Amino acid sequence: MARLRFGTDGIRGRAGTELTTELAYDLGLAAAHVLRPPELVIARDTRESGVALARAVAKAANSVGVVVIDLGVAPTPAVAHVAAERAAVGVMVSASHNPWFDNGIKLFTPAGRKLSDIEQGAIERQLEHSASGGRSERVSSEVLSSAAVIAKDGASHRPELLAGWVEAVTSSATSSFDGLRVVIDAANGAASHVAGPIFADLGANVIMLANTPDGRNINDGCGSTDTTGLQRSVTGAGADLGIAFDGDADRLIAVDNLGQVVDGDQLMAMVAVDLRDQGRLADSTVVVTVMSNLGFHRAMQSQSITVEVTPVGDRHILESLHAHGWSFGGEQSGHLIFHDLATTGDGVLSAVQLLGLVVRSGRTLAELSDEAMVRFPQVLRNVKVANQVDDLDDRIAEAVERAERRLGDNGRVLIRPSGTEPVIRVMVEAAVEDEAQDVCVALCDAVLAACSS
Repeated sequence: MARLRFGTDGIRGRAGTELTTELAYDLGLAAAHVLRPPELVIARDTRESGVALARAVAKAANSVGVVVIDLGVAPTPAVAHVAAERAAVGVMVSASHNPWFDNGIKLFTPAGRKLSDIEQGAIERQLEHSASGGRSERVSSEVLSSAAVIAKDGASHRPELLAGWVEAVTSSATSSFDGLRVVIDAANGAASHVAGPIFADLGANVIMLANTPDGRNINDGCGSTDTTGLQRSVTGAGADLGIAFDGDADRLIAVDNLGQVVDGDQLMAMVAVDLRDQGRLADSTVVVTVMSNLGFHRAMQSQSITVEVTPVGDRHILESLHAHGWSFGGEQSGHLIFHDLATTGDGVLSAVQLLGLVVRSGRTLAELSDEAMVRFPQVLRNVKVANQVDDLDDRIAEAVERAERRLGDNGRVLIRPSGTEPVIRVMVEAAVEDEAQDVCVALCDAVLAACSS
């Protein structure tokens, strides 16, 4: 049986073909052997494949004496929070922003943090040794033939444990949101049943979108990957701002009062300055990935805030924050990590912090984001390749050098293989969008030629 490997955020693939209940069972067994937890906390988003996959993980862990606690449908950061509270391993069954037919599995240590490279490697090696000899096929048959809840496979169904995470999120608010009108797009995902009550309890006038999941409508024309409906609703309702979560609610994208999208870089730019002014930005440093816009770097330089850069993936940001004792970082895609408040990225908590900033400033989100940074035009293309080549950097070095000479100090080039798809991602920033487009096309052609020769 082909094995998936850990990508930038756990294991992910087509449910039922790439990510099977057999693999979920073996992953649960491998995680139990490597991490040796007394308890395992598990939750899922709203995909129809989630129950079977979660039951397979639970059955595996239970088979080696691990106590399994099922939170039901819950956001990824809630799993991390409960895992840290109970010193348990956390498991989230979700493919984040992917379509309904994909699914994935994310793991958290008993400290509520994502796995290190060493821990991931140990689990992958354990997976390679677990051919199962027909065992997982029998498990798969049992799992798929029953519509029973996870509790029937030795797990304790404890959705009430989410209250601790909800309290942590709400208590992070520094002011009431009375008078704010907020539109929330829950992506028909894991936050569908919790986001509205949290913001309403904090005083906001909440309008909910995409909070009626049916197993297949997660991220479908909604959420952080498609903000069209949210933008329309914000302007139509005269709302102060809108928040769009992804399927598992560990990240967000905002929409300002004018209906304009405010991405992760813009959010980080305004939040970093606000945290610095509050004395909460440790060492006056923010941690981002290589994907952050050049405009963000220029904005932080103007504010005398140091920018630490990591590879793509919030796991790398978390590792850097933890290793150096820094307090804030994030990704352009909307993962914001308030390391003094949570062990991982939390879209709902981040939205609470954003609303607090808007209230304290007495200004609109449009004004705040416009002042925070000037975005450089950024062109990102995915080049599908039949063959990944180990020496791609060497093969395209001349093309990259030409591009960088043309852009000078007013642009940037980034070429990297995707951690989740068979594509090479080509990103170009420039002062003028037409120039970014031209350079990107030339680099994509160079990548195609290099991978086909």
